[in-house]
Amino acid sequence: MDSNSIGHKGNILIVDDTPENLQVLSATLTDCGYKIRGVINGKMALRAARSAQPDLILLDIRMPDMNGYEVCEQLKSSSETMEIPVIFISASDEVLDKLKAFQVGGVDYVTKPFQVEEVLARVEHQLTIRRLQKQLIAQNQQLQAEIIERKKAEEAAAAASQAKTEFLANMSHELRTPLNAILGFTQVMMRDSLLSSDQTENLRIINRSGEHLLELINDVLELSKIESGVLSLNEASFDFYRLLDSLEEMFQIKAERKRLKMKLIVSPEVPQYIKTDEKKLRSCLINLLANALKFTESGSIIVRVNVCNESDSSLSSQSCQLDFEVEDTGVGIAEEEISGLFNAFIQTESGRQSAEGTGLGLTITRKFVQLLGGDITVSSVLGKGTIFKFDIKVTLANFAEITPLVRQRVIGLQQKQIPCRILIVDDNRDNRLLLVKLLQPIGFEVQEAENGEQAVSLWSSWQPHLIFMDTRMPIMNGLQATKNIRNLENQRKKIDVCSEENDRKFSLFNTLLCVPHTIIIALTASAFEERKEEFLAVGCDDFVRKPFQEKVVFDKIAEYIGILYVYEDLPQVNNSFYRKRYSVNQRPYSFFLPLLAQVPQNWIQQLHQAANELNEELISQLIEQLPADSATLANALRDLLNDFRLDIMVRITKSAMK
Repeated sequence: MDSNSIGHKGNILIVDDTPENLQVLSATLTDCGYKIRGVINGKMALRAARSAQPDLILLDIRMPDMNGYEVCEQLKSSSETMEIPVIFISASDEVLDKLKAFQVGGVDYVTKPFQVEEVLARVEHQLTIRRLQKQLIAQNQQLQAEIIERKKAEEAAAAASQAKTEFLANMSHELRTPLNAILGFTQVMMRDSLLSSDQTENLRIINRSGEHLLELINDVLELSKIESGVLSLNEASFDFYRLLDSLEEMFQIKAERKRLKMKLIVSPEVPQYIKTDEKKLRSCLINLLANALKFTESGSIIVRVNVCNESDSSLSSQSCQLDFEVEDTGVGIAEEEISGLFNAFIQTESGRQSAEGTGLGLTITRKFVQLLGGDITVSSVLGKGTIFKFDIKVTLANFAEITPLVRQRVIGLQQKQIPCRILIVDDNRDNRLLLVKLLQPIGFEVQEAENGEQAVSLWSSWQPHLIFMDTRMPIMNGLQATKNIRNLENQRKKIDVCSEENDRKFSLFNTLLCVPHTIIIALTASAFEERKEEFLAVGCDDFVRKPFQEKVVFDKIAEYIGILYVYEDLPQVNNSFYRKRYSVNQRPYSFFLPLLAQVPQNWIQQLHQAANELNEELISQLIEQLPADSATLANALRDLLNDFRLDIMVRITKSAMK
């Protein structure tokens, strides 16, 4: 117990065989507020110190039976009493006596006859040091306890992080694996030329729904990457107008279903070709537009894109800042909810009522915007609407830097190529069947294995040129199977089974069958980039994530085996459409509707049908039929026709029909 808590300044033990000294010191120290206990020899001193530890000992050196040095040595040799400070009191003023006093553990030395003030000063000084030491020890113990607790917390956090990583990995695998079959088989089925238009549309709906589900899964995984600090920019040059147009096309139909007006207003100063991370920019705009559409029941959604005209010293002549606004006339956001709007898994009241989404879209959007060199803000009025604004820094590009999009589909193998054997290893039958149906019609020889053990056996007997190896399987997983195959390959290198001494026919057979190095491409449902090193370390040549596009599969085979394909051309995207897309100011519906109200309904219906059927020649003829006093309408419709905006023509004529 702290001596100060019981009403005095400290407990002092005085050891002196002279009663007069004891009395003087006891009386003086008691008057000063100390609690005193006195003994007359060394043995009594040791017992007293052990029974009730004092805060300080005043110890005489010259005593019968046991002198002060011996008493101090025994006190310092015991763990119970070693920390008690000892002040020696002696009639000797010899340097050697003082030196020995400090050597045996004393903290101070007072020479008799002493001055009371000196003793008091030295006692108070040592007790102050003692108190400070105790405080330091207590603080150190507290610090150590905090360090231990913090270490426990860090270990718990690491365990939680590991558990989260494992959970996300499992979720990634369990959800992406069936999606691989869903999206993959829609691609296979759409190859069928006998499909009706309704069947094709149904497949596209299935594919779009699957892609949407994949986006939700990727949101969770993307957030995990953000929290891990492993997110990076993948910058490339692209046609910005084309991106904007694809987004408008994507959301215009949804807006029309809710009878909302959607406008995309792009400043003429906005460059067509830019360099930044297209995928992340697209994701930001999709998230904001999806929110605007979800929380708007009437009115409009407006997207504005401008170039910031303010000078920015961080920008060069080859770069600029793009400003974006997404404005809606929806339910709005309460002021008290805005501060937490960009936090993960937090949804507004209207968001909770809609029971849609993960609550991650805005969190990811802000992280992406910051990564793209800008920031995002929001302003809203409850019941009236919301405006999200963000800016990004981009580098200017030109058309020559854009990789042209070649729309082709693999339909077969070029002739006079050695038959290519491909082994598909996956415990999921649907995923095996998907690859079989994708590869066999093209002309590949295909076999299947449902676990790593079967894969190793088939590799030994069949010698495939390439293996698509799932990583997670029962009995033997793909990584262990890959290790085993590489070990067997190394063993075979030591035996020249294809030597020139063999029979010519046998040599020819082995030339076709014996593959010195089988290409192994890991199939993984994991979205974590760091697993790539793990796959490569065990001997995989590459990896493909599920769900995959058929083009990725064919490209990997061509890259590693040197296969040459026969292609069919798919309908090409009209690049001039995008080059002219924002070359003229877009006129709002309010411009067209009064003008259309002045022409016959029969003519409007004909124009609507012609635009719906993409009959440009008939549209041109109908425009020429307009009277001279409708020149303003005729010119505006010609602009739409020249800009290939028949979709706008369909919508405005539909709105004008009574």
